[in-house]
Order: sequence, then C-alpha cells, then structure tokens
Amino acid sequence: MALNNNRIAKDFGFGNVQNQRVRMLNKDGSFNVVRKGLPFKASFNFYHLLLNLPWAKFVFLIVAWFTFVNLAFAFVYMWLGAENLQGIDMHSFRNQFLDSFFFSTQTFTTVGYGRISPIGVSANIISSLEALVGLMSFALITGLLYGRFSMPESRLLFSENAVVAPYKEMKAIMFRIANLQKSQLLNVEVSVSVSLFEVVNGERIRSFYTLNLERNTLLFFPTSWTVVHPIDEKSPFFELNEKEFKASETELLIVFKAFDDKYLQTIHATYSYVLNEIEWGAKFNSILSVEEGWPVIDFAAMNDYSKVKL
Repeated sequence: MALNNNRIAKDFGFGNVQNQRVRMLNKDGSFNVVRKGLPFKASFNFYHLLLNLPWAKFVFLIVAWFTFVNLAFAFVYMWLGAENLQGIDMHSFRNQFLDSFFFSTQTFTTVGYGRISPIGVSANIISSLEALVGLMSFALITGLLYGRFSMPESRLLFSENAVVAPYKEMKAIMFRIANLQKSQLLNVEVSVSVSLFEVVNGERIRSFYTLNLERNTLLFFPTSWTVVHPIDEKSPFFELNEKEFKASETELLIVFKAFDDKYLQTIHATYSYVLNEIEWGAKFNSILSVEEGWPVIDFAAMNDYSKVKL
C-alpha cells in the first residue's frame, strides 16, 4: 500500500509510535499510554482521583475514613483515661471503648446527644480538635459529592463493531452511536481519525489521517446516528482490498461532542475501533421502526449486522 499524494498525513499528538501494535485509545476512551519517570508529587492528584473513582469505591473510602478517624480518637480518649468522659459505662473495657467510639462519632458529626461529655482540659481539647476535623471532613466530602454529581457525563452507546459496507456504488466504513440518556443533545459533532500502517518510499510507517464523513454534524440527536466514511479517492482506504485493509492494522479514533440541555454544558466522548473490531463485508440491520405511529429505537439490536458481498 503506497501513500496517495492527494492525502496529507497529520500528527494527532501521539508522537513517534511507529512500532506500536496495541490500540491507542482504550474502550473507555482513555489513552493507552504508560507514563513513567515522573516524581510522585507531579503525577498524583488526589482531588482528581476522588472525582473519578467508581461510586462503590468512593462510598467505601468515605466509610473507611469515618471509621478510621473515630477509632483513632476513641483510642486517644482511652489513652487519656475513660474517667475523663462523664457518663461513660465503666463496667468493662469493652463498654468503655464502645462508649468512647460512639462519643467520638457524635463529636465528629457535631450531633452531641449529651449523655457523655468531656471532663478536664485535655479531653475538651481533644474533642474540640475532633469537631474541627469533622467539620473539615464533611465540608470536603460535600464538595466532592457536588463535584461528582455536577460533572457532565456523556452516556453514549457505540456499536461493538464498525463495518465496511456497500455505499452508493462504492464502499464505506460505518459505525453507530446512540444516546442512552433522555436529555437532549444539540449541535452534535463527530470527527473520525485513523491510525494505519502504509508503505512510503519502500518503508512501512504508521500514518494518521482525518477521515471525510458523509455528515459530521447533527442539529438534534433523538435516536441513533450511523456515521459514514465514504471510501472514495480522498480516503486512505481507496482501492484497498480486504487483505490490504487488514495489513494496514487500522484503528479508528473517534471524538464526539454535543451540547447537553440538562448540564447546560458541552459534553464529549472518545472511542476507538481496532482492526479486529471492524467487520469487512457487513451491513448494519435497522434499529428504527414505527409502532402505532411512534418512532421506536431498539437498543438491543444496536450491534446486529448482516454479512454482504463487496
């Protein structure tokens, strides 16, 4: 496969990755790049980590922090002496520790039921310090919760495979996108780039191109969108057969942008298809129908396609 002079290879910021054989974009849209050589302080952002943790891990972390802090202060109260807490049950060490722990939780959350109270300067200083830690902790947790809930999120469904299908007396690469949320997406835009290997002056190199699309914008996005790249004379896949196409080790790199009317912000998503996810000689089955006069989209059929001859 030789470079067509009518096309211009571009640099999309991946640098010199001539020998890379793994996908450049992971299925979740993150870059498949290993970062090394950075000092821990420069590479670690705790706030960013907490915003992007899965919800189950985030909740677990909050519960773990709450438990750890109150256990720590319970041990401090026990170290000072249980007699410094008025109203504590002194019958056994177990009762003393449990009362110290629950007094700590009440102080930490500023509930303060009143049955147990600190006596003396040391116990009051510790309880005051714990109240400060509790206020700061809940302020930070509240901010993180707001940040997580208010963060714009694109919930898009991409077809599992892209296909190379017949299209207007030629071929085209196609894939489908649908919006899983009921929010309205407006001014939708998609751009598709490709990473592939080709022969230039007898040398096999990796090149990057922006693909021309049948349509790269939509005003509204109420159902689904089949994105189409016509394989014409401007396409890097022009006149390639199936064997040459597979030899190119193609990866489609997709960037999706739209305005979400619920967040009142622009959302975006990235996705990719590597060679074994692009089906040569296939055509998507329709997922749209009309029932009792209403347009219906069947998400269960999002990945259905039929084999065809090219």
